[in-house]
Amino acid sequence: MANVSIRNLTKSYGETTILRGINIDVPDGTFVALVGPSGCGKSTLLRMIAGLEDVVSGEISVGGKVVNDVPPKHRDVAMVFQNYALYPHLTVRENMSFSLKLRGVDKVSITKEVEKAAGILGLEALLDRMPRQLSGGQRQRVAMGRAIVRNPQVFLFDEPLSNLDAKLRVQMRSEIKALQQRLGTTTIYVTHDQMEAMTMADLVVVMQDGKVEQAAAPLDLYDYPDNVFVASFIGSPVMNLIDGTLHRDSNGVWLRTETMQMQLDDSVFGEHGMPVICGIRPEHFDLIENSNAEGAITGIVTLVEPTGPETHVTLEMSNCRKLIAVFPERHEFVRGKSLTIKPRLKHVHLFDATTSERLKGKPIF
Repeated sequence: MANVSIRNLTKSYGETTILRGINIDVPDGTFVALVGPSGCGKSTLLRMIAGLEDVVSGEISVGGKVVNDVPPKHRDVAMVFQNYALYPHLTVRENMSFSLKLRGVDKVSITKEVEKAAGILGLEALLDRMPRQLSGGQRQRVAMGRAIVRNPQVFLFDEPLSNLDAKLRVQMRSEIKALQQRLGTTTIYVTHDQMEAMTMADLVVVMQDGKVEQAAAPLDLYDYPDNVFVASFIGSPVMNLIDGTLHRDSNGVWLRTETMQMQLDDSVFGEHGMPVICGIRPEHFDLIENSNAEGAITGIVTLVEPTGPETHVTLEMSNCRKLIAVFPERHEFVRGKSLTIKPRLKHVHLFDATTSERLKGKPIF
């Protein structure tokens, strides 16, 4: 096991910049998820750590050793690819033992390591099968087993679950997390699925346009997003964002939008008349009857989505903007009818409309 440190890493292909001064510290034994939209640079970053892409500017170190110029096979990292990358003409046993044979490990040790990994992953009965005889989930386990037998300092996963169906994805992400906790190996996991990142990782790194927007524990990202991008990317359904203005008078600080007005804590930063973006997560609304109450928002129900344990409802405001609210109970909302909701003050997020950065002040929670 080892820590991974990335300092001022940049990457370009011709005039196209892929990574822009990346700085990340991955403590020993930590599970880190790199998450972001397609094209944000997360897979390129992973391939650079693996040694599959050259480092032109910046520094990557594994276990305190700079590996910029170290060949991939000598970096002591193991990568699990999106398409599994299994040799179709080799059995499961041969696929898992291939890297050990290349290193000249003796047959007895190879057999021991392969059987140990197969036991961990439940592959004992499949060792003599060919990849074409396996399901997608079984192939993914074989790819993981091939990485485990190497006993690397770092595991690298490049969107390993994207080829699986929804039910199997949920099962496999639990298995990967349990495996990492059992082995204690430092793990860097790339995904575009923020739910995978939130449920699996100890540390989530949110990327956009080749740079790190925020790196924090999953719930810290959710509760204290640094900017509008992180706030809208993390969470499903997405956070509601409403344009508004800060107002200060002798009675305190107020948030005013086209659809509501509510008093804020006096410690909130921002000048009178400052344009802001108000963020409210769908689950942080309450149903109320008084449409004239402070903070009340009234809209027309345009969509109702019962999920079983929750009810999702979409409201259209007078300004044609839409809000999504989620309630833990079952409700029989009627499409076309008006509905009044109120955000919980302590869960209201405020961002500078000019910079998109979070306004400082008293913590919300």
